[in-house]
Amino acid sequence: MTTAQIKSATTAAERESAVAVVVLAFGSDPVARWAYPDPHLYLKHFPDFVRAFGGNAFEHGTGYCADGGRAGAALWLPPGVEPREDELVAIIERTLPDELRQGVLSQLEQMAGYHPEGPHWYLPMIGVDPARQNQGHGSALMAHATARCDRDKLPAYLESTNPRNIPLYRRHGFEILGKIEVGSAPPIFPMLRRPRAESA
Repeated sequence: MTTAQIKSATTAAERESAVAVVVLAFGSDPVARWAYPDPHLYLKHFPDFVRAFGGNAFEHGTGYCADGGRAGAALWLPPGVEPREDELVAIIERTLPDELRQGVLSQLEQMAGYHPEGPHWYLPMIGVDPARQNQGHGSALMAHATARCDRDKLPAYLESTNPRNIPLYRRHGFEILGKIEVGSAPPIFPMLRRPRAESA
């Protein structure tokens, strides 16, 4: 298991590495690859999607990386901070064909409906390099952020787009709220974590 330190991605190189490692991690993600089944188009457009969806974390010091972003990254949005919605919609409209565009927009709309109403931490993107998986990087990234959620006494929210990741999230206190199903798209599972008195 890893003993890698988790830190904020503060330099341009760390931020680019963090985006790149998330792109690598989502290369086999059911929902991401349903939207971008062509490998070339996935690699061309998904980095911009990651930046629009979770990139605001970098501006708040809550884009966390393991091994300088080379092993894994988690882009957490603090309370009151949102994805760059206009930019996200523009990317979807520019890069997806008609038959997929409306489905992805519908997914995003339903995802928004599951967010807690009050202040909460939101995790739009987390990923570990496939070559570095099963070494504890994902757990380290989750534990680092959920400890802050507990200190702040605030809930945390995410959507799991890959059923394989649900056991990890459950181990860190997340519970499934429902299931988002749109057309032929793989399901998305909104998950909520209530704050604990102490992090495990």
